[in-house]
Amino acid sequence: MAVAASDFERALADAGGADAPRERSAQLRRLLAGELERGARELDEKRTGYRVPIAVAVAAGDRNVLAALPLAIELRADPGAVGERGAVLAAAAVEKLVEAEASPPPAAAADLALRLGGLDGKLTLVYPAEAPRDAAEYAKEALDETLAGIDRLRARVHVLPGHVLAAAGDMRPPIGATHPLRVAEAVTRLGGSPIDEESVEELESQLLQLLEPPGSVARAHEDPDPVRRVARRILQRLDGMGKWGGYHTAFDHLARGFAGHERSLAYDVGEALLAAGLLVQKPSVGQRHVYLNPRMSGEVRRLIDEGELPPGMRLPPVGGAR
Repeated sequence: MAVAASDFERALADAGGADAPRERSAQLRRLLAGELERGARELDEKRTGYRVPIAVAVAAGDRNVLAALPLAIELRADPGAVGERGAVLAAAAVEKLVEAEASPPPAAAADLALRLGGLDGKLTLVYPAEAPRDAAEYAKEALDETLAGIDRLRARVHVLPGHVLAAAGDMRPPIGATHPLRVAEAVTRLGGSPIDEESVEELESQLLQLLEPPGSVARAHEDPDPVRRVARRILQRLDGMGKWGGYHTAFDHLARGFAGHERSLAYDVGEALLAAGLLVQKPSVGQRHVYLNPRMSGEVRRLIDEGELPPGMRLPPVGGAR
């Protein structure tokens, strides 16, 4: 069955695609804004883009490549601002922008180069590129292929002239040392894929060393209380992998990295973290999935860094008795 084209897509083709002249900039930006708004609405529905595929835009900038996504700009500070499909879309877009430049592994968190901004209220990504036009073309092809594999999502990536996305402003790093999109850049530059959970988990130790505050890893592992130590390590691991908001993991994965009696203890601690609201369970059919609660990020950080339990939180005893 043929897939319909949007007014934006038809206008872009009529204007010359990535070579559209500046006099068409205002028209294309207006139509793009409408498409991004439609995409944002449909991402909250059971199926997205089935009548007309939603739009993602990429463009070559001045020594950078940009992408405009149908996601709320609030994602820059709040990982809970998007749902599951939006979270995967954002991580995939970061992955392909970073791949296009083939950036070396970061030696320190300060080496991470992704910046987020806004265009007509929607999220825009910008990443350095030595050959911006080639990077935009690569990102389009690679992201189209990746998005085709996302369940219940139909999307098309369009290459626009840079002047259409040039109005994107207030570009700055994602807010938070372990923001999921910072993690997505780091994972990609370390040779993994941020939309492949197994790949992210294989890089766990490198991510913790790169992104976690100095000394916090050692403090969590050296906690003299065995149950609190498990709780801190679980939270630290999820934090280091960017499992906030729409970025979740299977509850069963909470016990990874633990051996012997600590594995069953990890599941009991996971239930306590859910009861305290530090973890949230994602409603789903079948396997349980959980994520760190962005609304309790302060409490999460204090437990990781200082071992401070939130008021009223009860951890299970070592023996696992309830």
